[in-house]
Amino acid sequence: MISVLIADDEQPAVDELAFLLGQDPRIGTIHRATSGAEAIRILTREPVDAAFLDIHMPGLSGFDLARALQRFEHRPAFVFVTADEEGALEAFDLAAVDYLLKPVRTERLHRSITRVVESMGQAQATDAAPARPEMVAVTLGGTTRMIRRDDVRYVQAQGDYARLHTDEASYLVRVPMSDLERQWAEAGFVRVHRSYLVALPHVTRVRLGGDRPTIVVGQAELPVSRRLLPGLRERLEAATPRARP
Repeated sequence: MISVLIADDEQPAVDELAFLLGQDPRIGTIHRATSGAEAIRILTREPVDAAFLDIHMPGLSGFDLARALQRFEHRPAFVFVTADEEGALEAFDLAAVDYLLKPVRTERLHRSITRVVESMGQAQATDAAPARPEMVAVTLGGTTRMIRRDDVRYVQAQGDYARLHTDEASYLVRVPMSDLERQWAEAGFVRVHRSYLVALPHVTRVRLGGDRPTIVVGQAELPVSRRLLPGLRERLEAATPRARP
């Protein structure tokens, strides 16, 4: 069970997030703070595994709290929860586990908790802070922001560009598909069609027989090229757990 802290200067936001966190069986004790100063008092007094921090709070901001947490002997994982998209780059510079946009959706929060659990496991295994996630700079509406590569479900070729599809949006980047195929292979991305590169961890269903082989990633059903079918089979077999002989 994970002990968490919520810090937000708006009480309704604290209560709503506490309710959502409480629905997840992995969450144990939930501490609440409505100011940065109160959050510090709780963190110095109580063992907390993860902190969900609003960025814009009077006095000590969420970023200030994150910097303070880096000096703790037992450093909690931390997630920023905010309505402000512009702070993502600074958040990940501070080694945040995740960056949630308000209003928080239940399924998105579930993924964030999973990342917290994974980061705790990595920290225990290495006796160090968890590795930072791979970030990608994208442009949306004239604004550059950072997204996590492991949020990308599949990539679609669009001429000299590539469109990165996540669960929440899609982003156009000026990188040829062939470059992404080579650079992201070790991260579990595999070419399934001349127009598509998919992230194997996000694949939910495959149908490789018949006249029209397809693969399902999130809500998208994508075609599989006959030429690339053998390579996809090999990658799927390599990712399939096997019983010990």
